[in-house]
Amino acid sequence: MNISNHIAQLILDMIEQDGGSAEMKRNDLAQMIGCVPSQINYVISSRFTPEHGYIVESRRGGGGYIRITRANFSSPNAVVMHAVNAIGDAIDEKSAKAHVVNLANGSILPVESAKIMLAAMADSCYHGLTPQQRNEVRAALLKQMLMQTLK
Repeated sequence: MNISNHIAQLILDMIEQDGGSAEMKRNDLAQMIGCVPSQINYVISSRFTPEHGYIVESRRGGGGYIRITRANFSSPNAVVMHAVNAIGDAIDEKSAKAHVVNLANGSILPVESAKIMLAAMADSCYHGLTPQQRNEVRAALLKQMLMQTLK
């Protein structure tokens, strides 16, 4: 198992043990695992994102911490609204597709709807636009499509 997978698994175990949330100090965790603190940052920023259903809070400084909470939603509509809020004003193709796939995997989106959304998220749909414009149009389109799924 590579170091990133090891860190992610350790954090997941901590979240499970603590009932859906874990608080840690980055330097302590890095020292315990035997890696540099930036490796902890990388794993958190790439695997514990809103797209993956997590809320990350952090505070810097001597008494600083990182708190990772698995988002628990009471209804499918709440899950969709969390995704809409996490999208922001711009989103890249990879992140947009991660949102759609996660919603489909969670049975929030029907598979056929997810396929259509995935097709609409592809960079190839936005020829002639700058990368920033693509990301802005993609975000607006994805949010509108998700809002239409609300019941």
